[in-house]
Amino acid sequence: MLAASGSQIYRCTLRSVGKRGCFVAIGSFLEKNYCRHQVYNHHQQPCRHFSKQETPQLVSITDHLDELHKIPLADVRNFCIIAHVDHGKSSMASRLLEYTGNLGHDRQATAHQLGEKTTTAYNQDESSAIIKENTDTSKETGSKSSKHKEIKEEITLLDTLKVERERGITVKASAASMLYKHPSATNDQGWILLNMVDTPGHADFGVEVSKSLASIEGAVLLFDSVQGVQAQTLSVYDKARALGKQILPALTKIDIPSARPLEVALAVSDLFAFDPDTIMKTSARNRIGVRELLDSVCENIPPPSPLSDDDGTMLRAKVIDSWFEPRRGVVCLVRLLSGILSENDRISIVEPSIDGKGPQVLKDNYSVQELGLVMPDRIRTGKLYIGQMGYVVAGLRDPREARPGSIISLQKTMQTLISTEMELPSSAALTHQSVLYASVHPMDGDGFDEMHAAVNRLALNDTGLEIHQTTGSSNNGGGPFLGPEAIVTPPKVPYRIRYLESKNYKRPPGAPEEEVIEDLTDWPEQGHRFKVLEPMVDVRILAPMEYAGSIMELTKRKRGIKIRTKPVDEHIWLFTAAMPWADVVTDFHDDLKSTTAGYASFDVSEADPPQQEADLVKVELLLNSEVVDPLAFVCHRDAAQSQARVVCQKLQEVLPRQQFVTVIQAKADGRFIASARIRAYRKDVLTKAGKTVGGGDISRKKKLLQKQKKGKKRQQSTGKVQLSQAAFNSVISRS
Repeated sequence: MLAASGSQIYRCTLRSVGKRGCFVAIGSFLEKNYCRHQVYNHHQQPCRHFSKQETPQLVSITDHLDELHKIPLADVRNFCIIAHVDHGKSSMASRLLEYTGNLGHDRQATAHQLGEKTTTAYNQDESSAIIKENTDTSKETGSKSSKHKEIKEEITLLDTLKVERERGITVKASAASMLYKHPSATNDQGWILLNMVDTPGHADFGVEVSKSLASIEGAVLLFDSVQGVQAQTLSVYDKARALGKQILPALTKIDIPSARPLEVALAVSDLFAFDPDTIMKTSARNRIGVRELLDSVCENIPPPSPLSDDDGTMLRAKVIDSWFEPRRGVVCLVRLLSGILSENDRISIVEPSIDGKGPQVLKDNYSVQELGLVMPDRIRTGKLYIGQMGYVVAGLRDPREARPGSIISLQKTMQTLISTEMELPSSAALTHQSVLYASVHPMDGDGFDEMHAAVNRLALNDTGLEIHQTTGSSNNGGGPFLGPEAIVTPPKVPYRIRYLESKNYKRPPGAPEEEVIEDLTDWPEQGHRFKVLEPMVDVRILAPMEYAGSIMELTKRKRGIKIRTKPVDEHIWLFTAAMPWADVVTDFHDDLKSTTAGYASFDVSEADPPQQEADLVKVELLLNSEVVDPLAFVCHRDAAQSQARVVCQKLQEVLPRQQFVTVIQAKADGRFIASARIRAYRKDVLTKAGKTVGGGDISRKKKLLQKQKKGKKRQQSTGKVQLSQAAFNSVISRS
């Protein structure tokens, strides 16, 4: 097909995609210079393309901090970057910061120069030669100047935690503000204020993704051109779609030799129903498509909507995130919805209405000590205006006092805000319910206070962590275990117990007929008649098709039902099933990785219905006839004996040998179903100073052996077994 634009002509080929009748254009310009032309997508929305000579004027937010208040709300774009783990989110975010001048003018100029060159080379199908030449040139430049070397290598600027730097993953969401000149701006300067949030991709940090999505209007969804669609890609897409966010698809790592951008683009179009023409091609390593990505954000992501009752004077700032710093206390990341926030202002915090409850104002008020923008380094500005996203330090000591979704307002206007029922954006999207439980015990009976303080310090930087102080039985009277450290029990899930009528056992008057069991010490005793409802989750697995048989076998072994398969592309299949949550949180991840040689990825979501009746039984572990409650677990009745044997054998391997015999037993339904023994250390009492005691007198020898036997038995009744973390880990993997 030929298409004309002015005096220029370019050629492209049309290829059908799936059953939706969409087409993807694959072509190259007949001339090396870009032309200014108008292209309409399938929704008849114009997409603006710059000519090669129309390079945007370089502008940096660091040069115009005093003029940012002139930018209207219509010229603000709030967006985040979402993707599966290790699909290049932080790398792309760092390139955007570099391209918009947040990292300095020299790096910005270099990024524009190299980005235009590599993007042009890729679009003209000369990428293999020119990109290699560009890489070699940048390497030579890097050898001459350490500054240019930093430009090429530093691509994880938003990963500020130590664990993020060491392991190369994003754990906590971070934000940055940028300034970009674009024709869609309505102000005289032509500036667009971009507030970007970088998010984690790992399944364990879903709360961070939800917090980011609740504070923006659009999201850039990245797809790895090598790995294709992965499990967390589906998960973050569902979260963004459920919140009604504008989603911009983009391929990353297109310059890797093993990349397959066309194949992945077709799979993305078929699975997510994206228009193939809207899927951008990018690479953070060689800065391909960075400018096109910024243009797409400015054109397609809507600006934030103003509050319906905004009069320009009432301050309302929404808390996006909060964390604790030893020297400054709590630092809040906020987004201004209306009004102006200044240093020395006296503020109060209100939690908006959730589940029909009215807004609740916290009793304390605080003075703003410092505030400013995040770029990603914190720049103190003294004021924040509507549409801006920045940090606030106000002397808070606990992040739970400023939970994500809370609203900050001036203390003097708080009464007016509540009494007149002015608009307070709901934070329902950020509410979450705990779905996984574990107990933490000090191995030293005197270490409870120290351990409690340590757990509270952990909660300072994780508002999704709920802590409940409980008391439980132990095997030594002073504390649960002996030893110098704390241990964490295997994860447990909540079970719903429905009690049935019983002739032999009557429930106390007023006792509930149904209750939720989080701690297995509350499990009904033998003799009760009851039904158990266990939580269910929908599991989605993406893996190469050659592992289909192994994955389906593993899913069935984990009591999976409603198993379905769907091909994503020529290599990857999508497996879906409903599984008990308890079987997923134990060792499903390790088994899945072992089965698929590490190529599979999976994510979970709440099933419908969320609970299902099952024939479950509690298995208790006993050491020398004493029940160890933290080692107890719940499993299906048919698998109780086999899993109990595995746990007993593993405990036999990891528990230290004592001066007395250690008897390990598993008990279910009032009977022992498995056991193991650890032999005691035994001194040779028949030899003394190299000589045999008693000579040939057998009675003397029997007397010594009987005395030793009595001592061992006495030690067995009074001695304590030291449990290590490895002992508790043995309960996690029971297959």
